[in-house]
Amino acid sequence: MPETLRLLARHSLIAGLLLGSLAGQAAWAAPIKPKVMLITMFAPEAQAWIERLALKREIPLPGLSAEYPNIRCNDQDTCLLVTGMGQTNATASTLALALSPQFDLRQSYFLIAGIAGINPHQGTIGTAAWAHYLVEFGTQWELDSRDAPKDWPTGYIGINTRGPNEKPPLDYKTEVFELNPRLQAKAFALSRQVTLSESKESAAWRVKYPYAPANQPPVVTRCDTLAGNTWFSGTRLSERAEAWTRLLTDNKGVYCTTQQEDNSTYEALLRASKAGRVDINRLAVVRAGSDFDRPYPGYSEVDNLLKYADQGGFVPALENLYRAGNPLVQAILGDWKAWEQGVPEH
Repeated sequence: MPETLRLLARHSLIAGLLLGSLAGQAAWAAPIKPKVMLITMFAPEAQAWIERLALKREIPLPGLSAEYPNIRCNDQDTCLLVTGMGQTNATASTLALALSPQFDLRQSYFLIAGIAGINPHQGTIGTAAWAHYLVEFGTQWELDSRDAPKDWPTGYIGINTRGPNEKPPLDYKTEVFELNPRLQAKAFALSRQVTLSESKESAAWRVKYPYAPANQPPVVTRCDTLAGNTWFSGTRLSERAEAWTRLLTDNKGVYCTTQQEDNSTYEALLRASKAGRVDINRLAVVRAGSDFDRPYPGYSEVDNLLKYADQGGFVPALENLYRAGNPLVQAILGDWKAWEQGVPEH
C-alpha cells in the first residue's frame, strides 16, 4: 500500500474511533435527576411554569407526544412534562418519561397541575383543590338514560353490578387510587393561605349561585378528583359523579373536580414505581376549577356545557395552578435534605 493511502487509512481509523468514543460517552451520559417533575396536559397549563421557573433547557425524549416532544428543565433541578390531553396521551407520555434512561426519577417528586370542572358544592371558579383520591368515572356500564329503569337517576351503573348503588368489584385495578395523605397535607398546609385570582367574568358568574362555596371567592382546598375521557356536564351526571366517588371510596372521598387524565397518569407512574423507576408516594395532584360542572338554578343545562367559556374561569384557573402548586415546589427545592428521603413529618 502506498504511504499516502496508508496514512489516510490510519487517520480514518483514528477518526472513527474518536467518533465512536464520543457517541458512547453521549449514550452513557449521567441521567438527569430532577428534584421536582411537573406534569401538565397542554401548553397553556405549562406556560406559567416555563416562564416563572425559567424552564429553558429542552430535552427531546422518544415516546412523547409529537405535539410536545421535549422535557423542559432549569438549573434548579426542576423539569416539566406536557403529556398531551386525554387518557391515551397521558399514559403514553408519562410511561415514556418514567422508563427513559435519560432520567433518574427515583427520588423525584411529581406534581400534576391541571385545570378541571368544579363541583359548586365544594368550590368555585378558580378554586385549587389538592386530591386524596383519584376516581375513574369512565369505567362503568352505561345505558341510554331513556332506556334505564325509572328509579335509576342516570344510565350509569358499576360494571358487573345490578344497580347504580352497588359498588363494583374493581376488576380493572384502575378505578380508584389513593394518594399519599402526608404529601397532600403538606401541599395544602404550604398553600392554604395563598391568595387566588379571579377574572371580572368569573367573579360575576359565581354570584349567580345561591349558595357557598360556589358564590364565594376561590381558595385552596382539599377534595377529590374524577377522571374520564368524556367531558360531562349537567346536574344529573354531576350528582352521579358525587355518588360514584362515595361508592368507590367507601364514603371517604368527596367529588370536587372533574378532568380526563389523572388515573391514567397515576397508573403509568405506579407501574414505573413497581419497577423501581419512581416512588409513587411522591405524587401530588392539584386541579383548579375553570368552569362549573352544573348550572346555577334557572340556567340551561345545555348552555352550561356549550358556553362554558362564558364563565371566565380559564385564565384564573391557569394562574391559580401556579399560585397553589409553587409553594410545594419551592419547599422541596429549598430544603432538599428534609425531603430527600421522603415527605418530612414536620
